[in-house]
Amino acid sequence: MKAVHFGAGNIGRGFVGELLHESGYEVVFADVADALIDALDAADAYSVTEIGAGGKTTVVTGFRAINSRTDEARLIGEIATADIVTTAVGPRILPFVAPVIARGIEQRIESGEDAIAGTRLAVFACENAINATSLLEADVRAALPEVDADRLDAIAVFANTAIDRIVPAQAPDAGLDVVLEPFFEWVIDSSPFGGEPPEIVGVHWVDDLAPFIERKLFTVNTGHATAAYHGFAHGIHSITDAITEPGIRAEVEAAIGETRSLLVAKFGLDVSEQEAYGKKILGRLSNPELPDTVERVGRGPLRKLSRNERFIGPASQLAERGLARDAILRSIADALRFDVPDDAESVELQRILRDEEPDAAVTMITGIEPGHPLFADLLQVFRAH
Repeated sequence: MKAVHFGAGNIGRGFVGELLHESGYEVVFADVADALIDALDAADAYSVTEIGAGGKTTVVTGFRAINSRTDEARLIGEIATADIVTTAVGPRILPFVAPVIARGIEQRIESGEDAIAGTRLAVFACENAINATSLLEADVRAALPEVDADRLDAIAVFANTAIDRIVPAQAPDAGLDVVLEPFFEWVIDSSPFGGEPPEIVGVHWVDDLAPFIERKLFTVNTGHATAAYHGFAHGIHSITDAITEPGIRAEVEAAIGETRSLLVAKFGLDVSEQEAYGKKILGRLSNPELPDTVERVGRGPLRKLSRNERFIGPASQLAERGLARDAILRSIADALRFDVPDDAESVELQRILRDEEPDAAVTMITGIEPGHPLFADLLQVFRAH
């Protein structure tokens, strides 16, 4: 069995790639980073070490690496004969990997179904975004000739997924080895497979993915970013120091308390179970053995403040239901103060705030239009910036 994975970074090697390895797949990593691909190409193995209670070390072997920028033809051939394609590249990079996946599917079609034993290629976009695989599928369909797009459902199956694992910044001398937390969750929508999903170690297959996607994004990611932006505003360097500062911890608890109220109202989730889940998340974010910086976690503020992301997504739905969102608004206020010169999104965020009127800036940054019940709240935050 073979899996092609786009994105050979820490999540790709340490989470997705490691589980695919444990499941018996030969993993072909694809990336545009020359030095990283060269290092993988020269290595026989790398280690994945879980830090914390119950942690273990796994040695990953049986992988190959392809530079997707300079050796696209070989990558297309690997996709054409793969069982699984996964990504961990960031949601905004998906449109750039879709065309090569489409060409791999074209070659798969040209080879004939008998050449691939009649199996369908399973595609999963393992990104911090709602329904990322659906976004990738739309881009793949758009890149296919019409005749091949019509045959796509017989050749490939796209399933949305939710992933959850904290992988901090790695030590400068770590090389290919990855250190991460023991806890992980990889949930995949089973419905596209008709009861016969591929075998992947550690995956939780569900009929309805929506609650899992939003629970993760609106708890883990909201909580993590809340700690980062409040920590940055208070001059704190590390996430651990931020989350253990009583005032900031109270802000994180309040923010995920508000998202919990949304999840319970929207999906009918059990309140006590969600409270326990929130406590678990706080414990994970407070793990002193997983050092991380508020600057790294806060990077990309424009994406994090976009319409369906970790702040505006839950805040807009809370506003539509007439539920409290004050803590999330305070997190947004500190996110607007994230000013890091070597982060392009931070620079652009500060330019918009400086050059645009507050009402225009609200819509440009958050996607919330005048007339939405959240708009007045956001306008007040932006005016106070």
